[in-house]
Amino acid sequence: MHPIQRALLSVSDKSGIVPFARRLHGMGVEILSTGGTATLLAESEIPVTEVSDYTGFPEMMGGRIKTLHPLIHGGLLGRRGIDDRTMKEHGIAPIDLVVVNLYPFQQTVAREGCDLATAIENIDIGGPAMLRAAAKNHAAVTVVVDSGDYDAVLAEMEQNEGAVSEATRFSLAVKAFEHTAAYDGAIANYLGAIQPDGEKTKFPRTFNLQLKKSQDLRYGENPHQQAAFYIDTDDRAAEASVATARQLH
Repeated sequence: MHPIQRALLSVSDKSGIVPFARRLHGMGVEILSTGGTATLLAESEIPVTEVSDYTGFPEMMGGRIKTLHPLIHGGLLGRRGIDDRTMKEHGIAPIDLVVVNLYPFQQTVAREGCDLATAIENIDIGGPAMLRAAAKNHAAVTVVVDSGDYDAVLAEMEQNEGAVSEATRFSLAVKAFEHTAAYDGAIANYLGAIQPDGEKTKFPRTFNLQLKKSQDLRYGENPHQQAAFYIDTDDRAAEASVATARQLH
């Protein structure tokens, strides 16, 4: 395991990001960040380097272009021990930790009066690209999409001289792909229910649904079959039902 030396933090939901970043800094981790996250960290007196300063390429197009740069994606995708020479030739430093959560697309389109232009501007491009790159290269990169995982990651780093275990990196990578899959599914559901003239239809042309396993079952439809029970991950679907019920006694 290699210790985390460089982290990129860029979050829409900033819950817990300041104490998390402060502890990273205390462990000697260099912090890169963008936009509002970088401003918040700087205001909290945590040393941070803006991605635009790191890449030498400014944010542009109203923030549409921030992190789409070879110094960022090369640092995430570079295979340690395989791509080292190429990275050195092009001045690409490895990025060992990515903490990203995405523009709140579902919350935006759920608001009354949200139009197509507003929805489009809330489709995150750079965030999913970084998450997918980091998750693909989880052999070397730790990727975090949930603030609820901050403490566990920090605890592992403290126990392992700054490193995160292979098992944890893999689990977090799966979680990142689940996150981007749900995000893209929500976008497809929304856009698929809109006609070219902007009118909404009752039913989208495809319907994307993400389910999570609630429990293993004793058997399937027949005794010789295996089975599991899955429930909807969308909080809006969490109404009282057999699927969400709990046995109390």
